[in-house]
Amino acid sequence: MGANDLQKNASGNAPKYKRMGFIKTIKTYKWLYLMLVFPLAQYVLFRYAPLTGLQVAFKEFSVFKGISKSPWATPIFKYFQEVFANPQFWNAVKNTVKLNILDLIFGFPMPIILAIMLWEMRSVKVKKVYQTLMYLPHFLSWVIIGSLVVKIFGTNGPVNTFLSSIGRNPVNFLMDSGNWTVMYVVTGIWQSAGWGTIIYLAAISGVNTELYEAAEVDGCGRLRRIWYVTLPCIMPTIVIMLILQLGQMVGIGFERPYVMMNNMVKNSADVISTFVYDRGILNRQYPFATAVDIFGSVVNMCFVIGANFITRRMGEGGLF
Repeated sequence: MGANDLQKNASGNAPKYKRMGFIKTIKTYKWLYLMLVFPLAQYVLFRYAPLTGLQVAFKEFSVFKGISKSPWATPIFKYFQEVFANPQFWNAVKNTVKLNILDLIFGFPMPIILAIMLWEMRSVKVKKVYQTLMYLPHFLSWVIIGSLVVKIFGTNGPVNTFLSSIGRNPVNFLMDSGNWTVMYVVTGIWQSAGWGTIIYLAAISGVNTELYEAAEVDGCGRLRRIWYVTLPCIMPTIVIMLILQLGQMVGIGFERPYVMMNNMVKNSADVISTFVYDRGILNRQYPFATAVDIFGSVVNMCFVIGANFITRRMGEGGLF
């Protein structure tokens, strides 16, 4: 390529490629698009179609009349007013936010720490053993985990039996509100931290090894390599996972609090999901429960948008 050609390319006069039209693109990649039909249909049927049921929150719903034939509530936001005037609802919101903040503070960093520790292990065999042991709790249902916790830390469990044998007083791990909160957070970390390491191990494996070699040449020890190479390189993954967790700040899984909850700690353990179950399923107050669920979804969406906006303003990549 001569000097004239270089100048021609630099001036922006290089030949332009035409973009394929929509119909031609579909025909060219028809088999790839065909593969999307079933996942897209599943998503529409099970994600978007049920959204039509949200209108229950604005109607005097009757199971005999159905959603479409049930009359609209008067006023239209009647059940939202009842929700916001209910003190038990605000107690459930408080408990939900409290437990999620504790999970965020103590549970979110744990997979990152475990992933880095596994990555720094020299023995491949030992690493595989630790990975397997950490992943196993993820495959246990919360019903099994809750039963194990009750059996082990209950009043007559082996932990309290051991404490009594050494002259200590038994501890109410599950009957005291403060102790129950600690058990809730610790059990959640034990169940999910190992599985969460998969994402961060995948991110660490994508780090350019030349960066580690350059850091080692510059005299960086292991801790400094982690601080100046590993963490900055996986920061985009950490930010995305943080945004997703912040999006659940007013939402919480049903199984974990429901299985571990008992009447002694109900006031401190009742969260939005169990509150909806109690009002919607047990007491058949469907419009009230739907209004609570809509409130939680809207607040969670606001958390996601806000967290994404803040991270992008800080110079990190967001979700969108």
